[in-house]
Amino acid sequence: MDENLKKIAPFIKPYKFHVVWNVIYNILYAFFSTLSFVALIPMLDVLFGNAQKVLKKPIYTDITEISSYGKDYLYYYITTLSQNEGKQYALLLVVALVISTFLFKNIFNYLASNHLMILKNGVLRDLRNKMYNKIIDLPISYYSEKRKGDIMARMLGDVGEVQHSFFSILELIVKEPMTIIFTIITMFYISVKLTLFVFVFIPISGYIISLIGKSLKSKSERSQQEAGYLISIVEETLSGLKVVKSYTTEAFFKGKFDQSATSLQRLANSIGRKNNLASPFSEFLGIVVIAVLLWYGGNMVLVETLANGEPVLAGGQFIAYMGLAYNILTPAKAISKASYAVKSGIAAAQRVFEVLEVENTIVDEPNALVKDSFTSKISIENINFRYEQESVLKNFSLDIPKGKTIALVGQSGSGKSTIANLLTRFYDVQEGNISIDGVNIKNMTMHSLRSLMGLVTQDSILFNDTIKNNLLIGRPGASDEDIVDALKVANAYEFVIDLPNGIDTNIGDAGGKLSGGQKQRLSIARAVLKNPPIMILDEATSALDTESENLVQVALENMMQNRTSIVIAHRLSTIQKADLIVVMKKGEIVEQGTHAELLALNGTYSNLVTLQSLE
Repeated sequence: MDENLKKIAPFIKPYKFHVVWNVIYNILYAFFSTLSFVALIPMLDVLFGNAQKVLKKPIYTDITEISSYGKDYLYYYITTLSQNEGKQYALLLVVALVISTFLFKNIFNYLASNHLMILKNGVLRDLRNKMYNKIIDLPISYYSEKRKGDIMARMLGDVGEVQHSFFSILELIVKEPMTIIFTIITMFYISVKLTLFVFVFIPISGYIISLIGKSLKSKSERSQQEAGYLISIVEETLSGLKVVKSYTTEAFFKGKFDQSATSLQRLANSIGRKNNLASPFSEFLGIVVIAVLLWYGGNMVLVETLANGEPVLAGGQFIAYMGLAYNILTPAKAISKASYAVKSGIAAAQRVFEVLEVENTIVDEPNALVKDSFTSKISIENINFRYEQESVLKNFSLDIPKGKTIALVGQSGSGKSTIANLLTRFYDVQEGNISIDGVNIKNMTMHSLRSLMGLVTQDSILFNDTIKNNLLIGRPGASDEDIVDALKVANAYEFVIDLPNGIDTNIGDAGGKLSGGQKQRLSIARAVLKNPPIMILDEATSALDTESENLVQVALENMMQNRTSIVIAHRLSTIQKADLIVVMKKGEIVEQGTHAELLALNGTYSNLVTLQSLE
């Protein structure tokens, strides 16, 4: 059994009721599918006047004789009806019998398909939910190595492929095989000799068909990878459209996309050719078998005779037998198509489970504490941290008392933003400890740790929704009055009231309808509404013009009142009022003190201030 089949089993378990009924209805479908052709025999016998005459009502003995009892009873009823009412009534009876068997066959097919549909759609929803939950739960470090487009392709394309292709296996192991089994049993019952003759050809046909699909799984896998790359190009192009246009690199990106789309087209054509070949090829082989049967079986009807002069095979039986032989072709075609689909489904499932099975390295400890207050200080002790090989922080230690504003300054790459990443546990420290009120942050639940903190980053991350809903992310359930108060603190209310629908105005994709300063003030308002005791400002003004910076700076100062604030700053003019300024260089603290103390030292900080004043 394929490993991916075992992995999908837990997703099927909640729908086992539908699996069981699908199997039952498929068996009934297979049974009536065979019976519908068997029912043609008495109809043809009545039509051609060859109906077996049974004058005495048969007596039921035991279950082993059920088949012959049913046949004798039917012919007894046909004989009685022919004698009493006329042959046309007997014909009407057997025609009604044929219609009934076909009706039941299609009813059971519908019921089986209905249960399969509920199973497929349910598993699709559960897989998508599981995948989305995993995508959110995985640490930020995971996405620094992956293309977002590839993750999206797995989430949407591959999960859909699992739904469409993987569940063909239920038809592969129940519906079609049972149809073939019932049909072959009936064929043996009609003529052992003819059926053994058929069996010579079936294995040969099956072997030829199986050769076609051998490379399908690997090609499906490559196709899904290429689809992920294609989505990545689209996602990256849309994200960086201003850069693409301003650097006039449209032709380069168009070429890149065309190259990937062409590669995907070739793979899709190759897979499609094999899939398309499966059905006509298996049908052609089936027709060859039918043609040989017509010749061989026709001889049994027309030439070969029994000792009493009767043909070895009656005409009605032979026609029904031919119908049964053709009845094998449909499920055989379905099996060959389903086996290809399952290969595609397995390749897709493999890519889905690659993400679902990624180990999340940043998780809550088994007995993690729920910490809902901040009373004393944040302690960073002897931190060593590296993203890959090179150390970003070296023996870094710092105490941040409650109610104080601590600023981290230094050149790009000095490790300032890494402190924010470690405090929020976007990454975990490799050596050393970070504690809040003496409790190691690894021993707290991540939910309670992050609930203590508000984060305002350099990039104002907003969602394609209303201003109100963007702010409610900080505190779901807050009233409109609370939202207005937060906007006022963030110096944003003035522009919000001028918008067409006020706080109910949609701000577009990533807040694209607003200016940079407006977006940043909404980010600050969101943090204010959350009202956390600890605020982390990661270069919150570095992307703004002077006027916007002044407005945002006022908003930040309003927000930082009576809060513990860690300010990561590039523009030194914004942190002159900080209680402590920590100057960093290559992951180490080189100076610390107030603005005045550091200027008096005439060292690194003083040089940075001088350089910025000359800009």
